[in-house]
Amino acid sequence: MNRRQGVDFGRWIILLLLILLAAATVFPFLWMASTSVKPMGEVLGSPERLLPITYDFSTYSKIWSEVPFARYFVNSLVFACSVVAISLFLNSMAGYAFARLQFKGRNLLFVLILCTMMIPFQVTMTPLFLIIYKLGMIDTYQGLIIPRAADAFGIFMMRQFFLTLPRDLEESGRIDGASEFRIFFKIMLPLCKPAFVTLGVFTFMGNWNDLLYPLLMTNSEQFRPIQAAIALFAGKYGTDYSFVLTGLLIASVPTILAYLFAQRFFVSGIAMTGIK
Repeated sequence: MNRRQGVDFGRWIILLLLILLAAATVFPFLWMASTSVKPMGEVLGSPERLLPITYDFSTYSKIWSEVPFARYFVNSLVFACSVVAISLFLNSMAGYAFARLQFKGRNLLFVLILCTMMIPFQVTMTPLFLIIYKLGMIDTYQGLIIPRAADAFGIFMMRQFFLTLPRDLEESGRIDGASEFRIFFKIMLPLCKPAFVTLGVFTFMGNWNDLLYPLLMTNSEQFRPIQAAIALFAGKYGTDYSFVLTGLLIASVPTILAYLFAQRFFVSGIAMTGIK
């Protein structure tokens, strides 16, 4: 009886900790949602309140009419979705090569690729900007998408996943006379769904929420993604915080939907690639 009571007490402690962690995670979203419907007087008023006294939903219509918010939203979708599609293809090919193909300098090249993960973007942003500028791709979709077409983390993740697959699958394809490209596209890629979804979620969220890189590569509303545009909502002499938080709340919807849609594959993909 004492042992069972001890187990039950431990479960209640774990449940309490999980509730506290969930509350700490959800609270900023609740504050953002409530502030987006507060009048300016309440946003800057004292004492601060979580729930507004009066609700003002006018910012949800103003943000679509006073600024080209729909254009920013479309720019982010084009940027993030294009990077996801291209990087999944290139990272999977590179990961397969490092996991399955034997060639001279393979391990050294893989280590050099992993070393790039240790270099912060602030170190490479100036030479990257100069390269994109000299190629004439500043303030274009190409300038946003091409530098993000492949990354070390994606190559590493796909390599780890391919290492978990049995070699008998590809050997049977070679016995049947299949080429290496056919083995990759017909046998290996269909098995990569969990890893693809996981890497796709990481890549989509990373590019959708990025701020510094789009600010560096764009200078007009025609190509500016949503996060870079929201950063410019702050005024020189004052900021409409309800307006800014309304934009942030709308901008967070695609990432939440992407995670909810891919949650089932997300967990299994991380476990199978050995990232843990």
